[in-house]
This record gives sequence, C-alpha cells and structure tokens, in this order.
Amino acid sequence: MNLQPFNQAPPTLGNQYNNDRVLRSYLRRVLPPEVLAEVERPLHTVGHLAGGELYRMQLADRLNDPVLTQWDPWGNRIDQIEVSPLWQKAERLAAEFGVVAAAYEGKYGRFDRIYQFALVYLFHPSTDVYTCPLAMTDGATRTLLVSGNQELINRAVPHLTSRDPAEFWTSGQWMTESTGGSDVGLSETIARLNEQEEWLLYGRKWFTSAATSQMTLTLARPEGNPPGGRGLALFYLETKDEYGKPQNIEVLRLKDKLGTRKVPTAELMLTGTTALPVMGLNNGVRNIVPMLHLTRTWNSVSAASFMRRGMALARSYAQKRVAFGAPLAKKPLHVDTLAWMQAETEAAFHLTFFLVELIGKDEAEVISEEEAHLLRLLTSLAKLTTAKQAVVVASEVLEAFGGAGYVEDTGLPVLLRDSQVLPIWEGTTNVLSLDALRALGRSGEPLQALAKEVNRCVQLATDDRLQTAGTVAQTAVTEAIHWLQNNMADQTALEVGARRFALTLGRSLALARLIEQAQWSLDVEGDEHPRAAACRFAQTAVNQIQAIDLADVALLADDL
Repeated sequence: MNLQPFNQAPPTLGNQYNNDRVLRSYLRRVLPPEVLAEVERPLHTVGHLAGGELYRMQLADRLNDPVLTQWDPWGNRIDQIEVSPLWQKAERLAAEFGVVAAAYEGKYGRFDRIYQFALVYLFHPSTDVYTCPLAMTDGATRTLLVSGNQELINRAVPHLTSRDPAEFWTSGQWMTESTGGSDVGLSETIARLNEQEEWLLYGRKWFTSAATSQMTLTLARPEGNPPGGRGLALFYLETKDEYGKPQNIEVLRLKDKLGTRKVPTAELMLTGTTALPVMGLNNGVRNIVPMLHLTRTWNSVSAASFMRRGMALARSYAQKRVAFGAPLAKKPLHVDTLAWMQAETEAAFHLTFFLVELIGKDEAEVISEEEAHLLRLLTSLAKLTTAKQAVVVASEVLEAFGGAGYVEDTGLPVLLRDSQVLPIWEGTTNVLSLDALRALGRSGEPLQALAKEVNRCVQLATDDRLQTAGTVAQTAVTEAIHWLQNNMADQTALEVGARRFALTLGRSLALARLIEQAQWSLDVEGDEHPRAAACRFAQTAVNQIQAIDLADVALLADDL
C-alpha cells in the first residue's frame, strides 16, 4: 500500500525592505527625496540579510542559549558569558550598519531618527532581540550627552556610536533590584567613597539585561542619602578591568526566562565596583529618564517589527498550505483574520514612527512647544499600546499555522515568547498608564496637543470612508477627555480607569496617523491598502472608556 506522507511547506521570507509596503510608502511620504535616495541602499541590504542569511541563521541557532562559566579548571572565578553565534554576528553588523550610530552622525538632521529606526525595524526580528543591548546603548548615549559630563562623554560616546566592530561598545541599564522592580526608589545598592575618593558600589542587581556589555549606567544610593528615588544617584561603570576580568562583579546566575532567551540576562553582585557619578549625587531616577524614553521607543519599534515579521510568515504560509481543497489564502475566514492582524500591524507602525518623528525633531531642536508636550505623553502611550498589540497578533500568528505554530523547531513559538516581554520590560502596561496620567500635568496641555493632532490628521481626509473612520478616533478622544474631567476628584476611579484611558488615547492616535497615511497613499500613489487598514482598524475596540463599578472591582480582585 502506497502511503503519501503529510508534509507542509514552510513559510519563506524575501527581502524584508523590498517586500514591506508599509515601511516603503511611509518613507516616501516623510523623507525628502534626496534623503530617501541615500538611505534606501543600506535599508535594502539589511532587508536582504533579515529575510535571508540572518533568518536562516536564526533558525539554525534556535537552541544556542547563552552559557555562563563561573570558574576556570583551576578554581579561579572568571564569570564568562558566551552568547550565541547569531548574537556575535549581530554585534558586528549593528556596528557596521550604524544601527545606533545613525542617530548621532547628524547626516540628515531631524530625519536621522527615522532612518535609524527603519534600520532597527528591519534588523530586530532576525537577530534574536540583539536590539535589547542596542536600545540601552542608544539610551546611554543620549543620557551622557544630556548630562554634560564631558569626561564621560569623551570616554564612552565614541565607542557607543562607533561603526568599527573592534571599537563598538554596548551599554547595560542596571536598575531592577529584588526590592523594587518598577519602584526603583527602593533600590538597596550602596555607593561608598573610599580613601582614594573613588566611588565603590555594593549590592545585588536582580535583573540586568545584556550582561555582556562593556559599560552600564546604574542607580545606587550614596551613603547618607535619604531613602526614595531622590536619594539615588546615577553612576557610570565599566564592567571589565584593564585585564579584561569582571570589575568586582560576580555573575550569580543567568535568568531562566519565558522568552528573549538569547539575551544574557543576569543576576549580579557588585562587590566594590568602581563607578563615576554621571550627574551629581542625587535625583538618579530623574537623571536616567532620557535613557528610559529611548528604550521605551525601541520597545515600540520592536513591537511593530515583530508584528510585521509574524504577518510576513503567516501570509507566506497561507499561500502554500492547502486544506479542504484550497489554499488558506482562498478561505474567507482565514483571509478576514489576516486582514484584522494587518490592520493592527499598520496602526502600530504609524503610531510608533510618529513618536520617532517627534524624537528626531526634539533632538534637532526644531520641535514646537505643542509637539514637546505630545512627545512626553506619547513615549508611554506608544509603548503600552503597541506592546499589547504585539502579544495579541503574535498569538494569532501561531494559530494561523495550526499545530505547526505550536512546534518549537518551526521557529514560530519564539515570536510569541519574545513578544511577551514587550508589555513588561521598561514598565508594565499599568505602570505606564499611570505615567501617562502624570504626563498630562495640571494644565492638560499634552492631552490638548493629542486631541489637536488627531483632528489635524482626520481633517486631511477627503475620502468618505476615511472621514467616517476619523469620526471614530475623534469621538473616542472626546469621551476620554470627558472621562478624565468627570473623575479628576476621585483618585481611585482615575487609577482603575487609567489603562482603558491610555489605550483609548493610543489607539485613537494610531488610527488618526493611519488615516493621514491612507489619504496620502490614495492621492499620491493610488494605493488603497492603507485605507483598507484604517477602515478595518476603526472597527476594532478603539474606544475603551467604560463605566466601572468600583465595588465590583474590589469583590472580583479579592475573590476568596
């Protein structure tokens, strides 16, 4: 008897720049033609690597997690961490393509950030989250430049922004301790001044991502300082001494995580590590804010990038997988599911790159006061909105493959596991929702700026369907404003509704920015795809404002 084996054709990827309609159309809209002409070549090359060599290497590298060797054969403590072959290659490529450097070379002015984050968007999903140390490197560079500490700027920034792999450094960001998590004011690491007037750090850093970086920025409390965030100081330290050995740093263990397993996240003990104050001996939490703003932006770009990768794989598979007599791409329900996922992906992209535009303007000092207010609010909104989108879309991507999406050696489950870090790292959804409320301030100017931006985008629409979609965004923002006004005197109600409020603002602005792109695409390129995305996204839960019974909340949270 002849038995035919059941084989499924795997999904394939092409050049991830050439095949990305959303990215290419956006860049055509926002970049001057001469800038676009210059940046397209490296973007094309990175897109080719992302869909080819790096993707193949990622699949082959699937089981190669970081390895910690604490002792050499002769009993000497060495605490060496060996990262995967893909990470080793990604480090070289990141330097050569200027994935960090592009933001600091001043070549394109306010468009530097758009170019840089387009590189990040292409580079991220094929490099096993090597973007984690790159994000902290970018944040450390900006923090040092803002600090005005010329000694540290001269020492570190040329390494952090180098295109030479032999000179390139990455930076850590050591904040989290077992006492605090997001509440870093509870940090217990102590800074002591020795007889040589050197600052030495003592304490346990519970969760340090990318522990192989050459330097880090970290928080510690100078002895005698008061408790809380204001008593912390921001310190710079280099992780290795002149002989290449850990600089009074013990690696206690590598974290066994759900996802981002290629990132060497460690628990460290500082045992008298030499460090230098970055900006005085207090207000460390405030002084590290420039770093947090950028790492949250990298988080948003990574979310949009993961969503795009999942969609590319799911569409490829839908063309190949035949079930019940036809390819999945011919099955109406499957096609409808893909359409919703694509709408979420495009909305996340345009929300994120609007934030990127504002950062570029701010750094080029061409930002208006209104845009500056919006930038402060949007850093939190974009991160929390896109992170939640990424997890939902990644889950649907796996489901689109059926059983194959649940099998590890297809390389698909890692999309969901790695996406799950996005709502957690750099502030959970709840933490950032409360941060968004604080960002509004007493004047409410950031909220007014957001409402004005939504209206501006919607008013650009001349297409009837886009105008209807725009009404959804405007109505949602109006209801969010009314909810805030009605609950200003009730702190409990504000906190309970903060997540729904923040998501409403984030999704409304995402829809508005998608509408702007859609109208431009209709007028200039004759492309109806963005309009379809905007109209479909308008049918989702953009407005999440609801009346919540606080008594019910209390009962359900304490259900014994």
